[in-house]
Amino acid sequence: MEQPITGAARRTEDIALDLLKFIASTTNVVKSTGGGTPGFAGTATPKSDDQVAALLELYGRCRQAVEAK
Repeated sequence: MEQPITGAARRTEDIALDLLKFIASTTNVVKSTGGGTPGFAGTATPKSDDQVAALLELYGRCRQAVEAK
């Protein structure tokens, strides 16, 4: 059976998630796949799997930064 998450552990996860959201939104880590400007061919959009992998890696790095002493 899973152990309950303590307040401190949950707080660390929340802070890391907030950091992830901030970094992702300010750096455009995940770009929308919406249509581009008519008449212009945009760059290829990353695949969903690549975007998920990038976000998971970023979240791991955020957790490490938050948990660093």
